[in-house]
Amino acid sequence: MGKLTPEIIERAKTWLSDKYDSETIKQVQELIDNNPDELLESFYKNLEFGTGGLRGIMGVGTNRMNTYTVAMATQGFANYIRMMFPNIEQPKVAIAHDCRNNSKEFAKTTADVMSANGIKVYLFNALRPTPELSFAIRELNCQAGVVVTASHNPKEYNGYKAYWEDGGQLVSPHDKNVISEVEKITDISMVKFTPNEDLIEYLDEKFDEIYIDKILELSLSPELIKKHNNLKFVYTPIHGTGGQIIPRLFKKAGFNNIDCVEEQMIVDGNFPTVISPNPEEKAALTMAIEKAKKVNADVVLATDPDADRVGIAVRDNNGEFVLLNGNQTAALITYYILERWNELNKFTGKEYIVKTIVTTELLCDIADKYNVKKFDVLTGFKFIADTILNNPDMTFVCGGEESYGFLIGDFVRDKDANSACFIIAEIAAWATEQNKSLYQILKEIYKEFGFYKEGLISLTKKGISGTEEIQNMMHKFRNEPPTHILGSKIIEIKDYKVGISKNLINGNENVINLPKSDVLQFFTEDGTKISVRPSGTEPKIKFYFGIKAELNDIADFDSVNEGLNNRLSELGKLFSE
Repeated sequence: MGKLTPEIIERAKTWLSDKYDSETIKQVQELIDNNPDELLESFYKNLEFGTGGLRGIMGVGTNRMNTYTVAMATQGFANYIRMMFPNIEQPKVAIAHDCRNNSKEFAKTTADVMSANGIKVYLFNALRPTPELSFAIRELNCQAGVVVTASHNPKEYNGYKAYWEDGGQLVSPHDKNVISEVEKITDISMVKFTPNEDLIEYLDEKFDEIYIDKILELSLSPELIKKHNNLKFVYTPIHGTGGQIIPRLFKKAGFNNIDCVEEQMIVDGNFPTVISPNPEEKAALTMAIEKAKKVNADVVLATDPDADRVGIAVRDNNGEFVLLNGNQTAALITYYILERWNELNKFTGKEYIVKTIVTTELLCDIADKYNVKKFDVLTGFKFIADTILNNPDMTFVCGGEESYGFLIGDFVRDKDANSACFIIAEIAAWATEQNKSLYQILKEIYKEFGFYKEGLISLTKKGISGTEEIQNMMHKFRNEPPTHILGSKIIEIKDYKVGISKNLINGNENVINLPKSDVLQFFTEDGTKISVRPSGTEPKIKFYFGIKAELNDIADFDSVNEGLNNRLSELGKLFSE
């Protein structure tokens, strides 16, 4: 990052002018006088508007999330909207925010600047889930949208996610083009701050009902919900937006027993009851599981602060709660939906599912059983949304990624934990009808398609030397690839940076029709898949492992599981060295 220079100090002093509010001026002066380290962090660069929008620590300064950096980003985005829709006198945007500190203020700033630019704004009157924002863009025929959220990041962070008219996050060419327009806003004097309140319309609970009804249309077994409406669920929104929707959704669906973790129903951007508000982490579900034990619940459901990711815990054969990972939940959802579509004769031959390239190959095997087409896309749910956009003559059934994000149906174009929670509850009713648990259903899937297991390790390499080390590692993997992994021969290598897949058995090469990305994949004879990619947001290189074994008898589950865990451990050691 460097050291505090006169240039950085001068940049900070520009924030002492009367263009800024008195509290901001006071805080900047305090940094100049007493806190050189924080001054450096806050002003050494501009907070970058990346391909997804803004994300950073809240505070004063050019490198922080605050009213002014949000306003400048919004002005650039508004300019681009105006540029792309010149024939629409009054383009429309939808704006939502999550539970984080300052989220409401940042959302209002966004609405003010958009309206000042002659853009009609639909602003949610209180916190709402990210997927509901995506739905609103489509339902209200908007040209774009914004949700203020930092998803499951720590409490110090906030973010700003930009969406396009299809309801998906920005993809090429719009992502780069918006960045270009935002970068042109070099001073807050270029921002139109004065709102046109006549152009701001507030969305309330009535709109929630439209969204909830749309989710309920996804039901494939309404009669089983009615029959098994006494199933017990424990739910936590982890202080976030899901609390606005999930209890109402379950009640309207007919599930009568949903116990919420009351302490975590309280909207609080400090997330006082958890270390991290991330349902991927076991600790975030501790209170919910404790409650589930007390009330003898069947399933535990947790959503992250903006309700786009879901974590679940189910009872194993001993009645103990076990957490399912994103791949397992995706397999349950995909299997159930395709099985029910088949039973209901809904298939026309034009259906497809989508997964990311690092997500379990089990989803492909399930799709093959039902002759459903499958698409592999790069990591990031925006690519799933883009696939839906680019295949209008086909029917998207569902899609998911290993990082706890799922989508059922296409009325939302981002991962949706609300609809995922509902479908998981319906699967529980379906399983109960067969005198089975969700855990038993998962075992049966493994018996039919193979016992798939996945793992992930991240190696942190900080600083300039760390960046170089990651580059060197990728260079070596690319130019001197391994021939065997744990004794199994590599038979295929996919290089997404050059867009080529090479079959090492026959030497054939095929083009990968995806955007270029610095990702490598190795496939071995025994069905192992290893994906290697540098993180785009952190100084890390990530290794995703996918392995498989046969499960000939469900009674062998524990022993096969142990063998797979040992193999994952070996892979972790191999790639950590």
